[in-house]
Amino acid sequence: MTADLRVAEDRGESVAEMEPLLIGEDSHHRKRLIDLAVELAQLSAGFRRSLPESLVASLADLVRAMNCYYSNLIEGHDTHPIDIERALKNDYSNDPRKRNLQLEARAHITVQKWIDGGGLTGHSVTTEGIREIHRRFCELLPEDLLWVEDPITKERVRVVPGELRRRDVKVGNHIAVSPGAMPRFLERFEEAYGSLGKTESILGTAGAHHRLAWIHPFVDGNGRVARLMSHATLLETLDTGAVWSVARGLARNVEAYKGHMAACDRTRRNDLDGRGNLSEEALTKFADFFLRTCIDQVTFMEKLMQPDHFRERILLWAEEEIRLGALLPKSGNILAAVLYRGELPRGEAAGVVGSGERHARRIVSALVKRGALASESSRAPLRLVFPAAFASRWMPGLFPEKTA
Repeated sequence: MTADLRVAEDRGESVAEMEPLLIGEDSHHRKRLIDLAVELAQLSAGFRRSLPESLVASLADLVRAMNCYYSNLIEGHDTHPIDIERALKNDYSNDPRKRNLQLEARAHITVQKWIDGGGLTGHSVTTEGIREIHRRFCELLPEDLLWVEDPITKERVRVVPGELRRRDVKVGNHIAVSPGAMPRFLERFEEAYGSLGKTESILGTAGAHHRLAWIHPFVDGNGRVARLMSHATLLETLDTGAVWSVARGLARNVEAYKGHMAACDRTRRNDLDGRGNLSEEALTKFADFFLRTCIDQVTFMEKLMQPDHFRERILLWAEEEIRLGALLPKSGNILAAVLYRGELPRGEAAGVVGSGERHARRIVSALVKRGALASESSRAPLRLVFPAAFASRWMPGLFPEKTA
């Protein structure tokens, strides 16, 4: 406690120590990376335009759970999206550890929903925005998850939501900048990444992702904050609609991800390795990896949502549910109509199934109860929902099936 209360020491490090922040104009890797940034922008825009507007919000809900699952997995916390959905409905495990992880996941979902709603627009790389991500996330955590152990001194340290660290830290072989120097480094960080054009912003996302982790502004939670910041940057720059996430790709290639992050900590090797203190070659390799990972995730989601195949999987699921007695006959007619139109006015359900209104209401009610459809009110149009429990059938490969 005494150490934490003292004035944060500034050892006078130069902000030039974290250069280069951007890939230099004279880098021979630059053209390839710009091509990747342009390809990502085109693919993301095309995928977003291909989706009916009524599906975007529902799909974004599922992607938030997926993003949370994979981001937690990178941190070594395995909370399945089904358990995450249960937490959002206040259905928690009796096991204290699992309950804490559910609360952690709920906190992540809450913060990302705020980001997806525009909460960080124009501020994703500012000191204020970065601290707000950390504050909003940590203030929702259970007390047990707000304590970390110093790996060297073994002292237990409490994480204060939104507070910049007041002590030195070492991550792997990297000793982060002194606590008192962080405001200067964060100011330079914001200056470098906060006023870029679209293509440069996409290109700079990987650099910002690593350099924030390199500064290591918080006692704990830096990796998660960096991923949420990157999500916010891509959301704004590419207008993703939050319907895809890089976190899945990073988690599925976690060793490569961590390897690139560690490599970017290294100093410049020689005169051919850029002009800054840190290795530009390592930064370009990470940018290449990051952009290709984004492209892979957009392509993956686009394939999952191809209309014919997506419709076929859902209607096959409906047939099986009807055979099991969980849905009524002609439920597939309602689902097919919602998929084709994007949403279905309740008053048109009877015409879709060719029955009286009372029977149509029973079919719709069963679909709503099962979790496949929802509406804003009892009179609002019906829209498709993406429950995590159906993901293995509707969107195979999105995340592993729950085994227990």
